[in-house]
Amino acid sequence: MPLVDPVTMSSSIAKGGVAAARSSPAAVKGKTTTTFTSPTTAVAKLLPVQLQQTPASQYTRHAVPALLAALFVARFQSLVADPVATMYSSLPVVAALQMAYALACLPIAGAAGSVGAGAGARKPRPGDKKKIAGSGSSAGSGSGGDAAGRRPYPPVTAFLSLILTALATPFLFAAMVLFGAPLLTHPAHTLLCAAHLAVLALFPLFYVHGVDAAAWAAVAACQAPLDDTFGGLVGGLAGAWLGAVPIPLDWDRAWQRWPVTILAGLYAGYLLGRALGGSWLLWGKKF
Repeated sequence: MPLVDPVTMSSSIAKGGVAAARSSPAAVKGKTTTTFTSPTTAVAKLLPVQLQQTPASQYTRHAVPALLAALFVARFQSLVADPVATMYSSLPVVAALQMAYALACLPIAGAAGSVGAGAGARKPRPGDKKKIAGSGSSAGSGSGGDAAGRRPYPPVTAFLSLILTALATPFLFAAMVLFGAPLLTHPAHTLLCAAHLAVLALFPLFYVHGVDAAAWAAVAACQAPLDDTFGGLVGGLAGAWLGAVPIPLDWDRAWQRWPVTILAGLYAGYLLGRALGGSWLLWGKKF
């Protein structure tokens, strides 16, 4: 059996390590290095959405939920009498209120806390003043700023987010059918209910995150930090699910018809989740 010199073996290992370090792109000065971020690291870096700190933003933040609640209460009797016509006529008003909320309160895609933020960056708290970036800095890569560092026009982003919301509506319709919604007897009811869910819960997320795959992966895995946008999604889904409880009960009431209670739970859950997610008690928390 050949003898192994410990000194020779240790020196060979050290030389091999030095050679590998010298040959790696990270050790060569002046070279561009490529860093690959794992999904777990990307989720850990996702920061909660910080609302714009302007008087108009603070006013709109409280006015829009009050208007949404007032609209639903005012049209509840019409919803019970004719759900399809009421949901169809209310949908443009709800979309307009959500667009006003996004334009006045939410940061545009790429400017919010995202996976591109540093791992050691401090999470901004509600009320903190945001630093204004210089004119030469980029607003974000892939989700908010373009190659020249210019931020997209907010109304254009809101319009594109509305298109993405419309594209997501059929998927919500399919999910509702899989969860037991009537497909053959009430397709229009289910589709309009899915549209209201998309406009309320998904539109703000499209506005602040764009099509950032890492951010949406965190949202889908319920690993995103709570804020106004993610809290509204969680509350809306939970409220819609709980709203299905009175439907099979043998009470023989007109408001038990599909999807009146679903829509009521959706609006109540969305408004409650949005309020709690944006509060100091739960803002930035994770499940």
